Amino acid sequence: MRMLAVMSRDRLAMMTDAAARYGDASRLPVAHKTLYFFNRPDYAKHVLTDNAANYTKGIGLVHARRALGDGLLTSDGDLWRKQRKVVQPSFQAKRLSRHADAVVQEGRRLVERLHGHRGDAPVDMVAELTGLTLGVLGRTLLDSDLSGFDSLGESFGAVQDQAMFELATLSAVPMWVPLAHQRRFRRARRHLQQVVDELVRRRGADVVDRDDVLSRLIVSARQEKDPAAERTRLRDELVTLLLAGHETTASTLGWTLSLIDGHPDVAARLREEAIGALGGELPVYEDLHRLPYTTMVVEEAMRLFPPVWLLPRRATAGDEVGGYLVPAGADVLICPYTMHRHPGLWDNPDSFDPERFTPERQRGRARYAYIPFGAGPRVCVGSNLGMMEAVFIVAMLAREFRLSLPVGHRVTPEPMLSLRIRGGLPMSVRAW
Repeated sequence: MRMLAVMSRDRLAMMTDAAARYGDASRLPVAHKTLYFFNRPDYAKHVLTDNAANYTKGIGLVHARRALGDGLLTSDGDLWRKQRKVVQPSFQAKRLSRHADAVVQEGRRLVERLHGHRGDAPVDMVAELTGLTLGVLGRTLLDSDLSGFDSLGESFGAVQDQAMFELATLSAVPMWVPLAHQRRFRRARRHLQQVVDELVRRRGADVVDRDDVLSRLIVSARQEKDPAAERTRLRDELVTLLLAGHETTASTLGWTLSLIDGHPDVAARLREEAIGALGGELPVYEDLHRLPYTTMVVEEAMRLFPPVWLLPRRATAGDEVGGYLVPAGADVLICPYTMHRHPGLWDNPDSFDPERFTPERQRGRARYAYIPFGAGPRVCVGSNLGMMEAVFIVAMLAREFRLSLPVGHRVTPEPMLSLRIRGGLPMSVRAW
């Protein structure tokens, strides 16, 4: 039970302490369970890729199902494969050029808003970045304007809180128990259902010949024979897409900006590259390869604070991982957060050093030493879009502003479904 209390209170400390104390393979007792924690690239490769068919979604994601339903993040088996097939075409690399303009236009709006805050009280950049990533998600994948939906971020926060509560209690508390956060969750779920219904209503019957994710999901959900099941499935899949599709990128951008603030040499070099590559113009897709240093900065931010910080799996059949026996039904953990800070894999692992990602220094690095979006068949489907979005937005902001945290402000990680920043990110906005 002590480990369960630690999991509820400080999940990052639990994983970091286990890696430091027990090495690259350990068994962690949590309530009536034993978690098998593996923290080496070859072990991760085995679980996530080589023998991926033996591993289903594990602790945390299984329990989050009570909050998120059977969306792409929590589903398994044939349903997961069907869902992945539905959304996959919209994330193909050849479509990134089409999505680039939506990213840039949302970035332009953010820049304009921040210009209006120059010299004022600090702006909560988490809120600004959440609005930006939701706007990008609506324009790129849903072909819908999400700006009219109030309190989306608040509702998603309530859903994440409930999902983490399910993990900490192993779903032992019934949903009907009138705890404050469970009441917030029920209100949030009703609100998100209303959002989904309104998006479907706006789309109308014009879905068959359209190729955005919303239309594809509507067509797929109509295969359900029961109208109630159709509505629930569409809600589960869209809420998961909306949550995962904006949260990971917003978190990555927040961590990147906070790290840049502490390294003025990085900020200066970012601005120099953005001016040299873009001049005073808005970026276009072809500019992406002209921002190599910006890309390295984002990659290093994701090393220190990976958006997908924990990859839980459950073994269907018994297995052997690096000589260690894993029994059938065991819960297995791969933790990118600890892998990315492994002293045997990275020099000065806790320091911020974008130069780690130069081609020369990447040469010879174990492939699975760096897995910020997961790996294997279940790798994050939106990783290419999220990376493009982060690089362009960082370049656009670095060219225009010096964004600074208040003196003494501590940025604290909050390990939820993604590794977000606890309590917002207040930053002062100044022009160069």
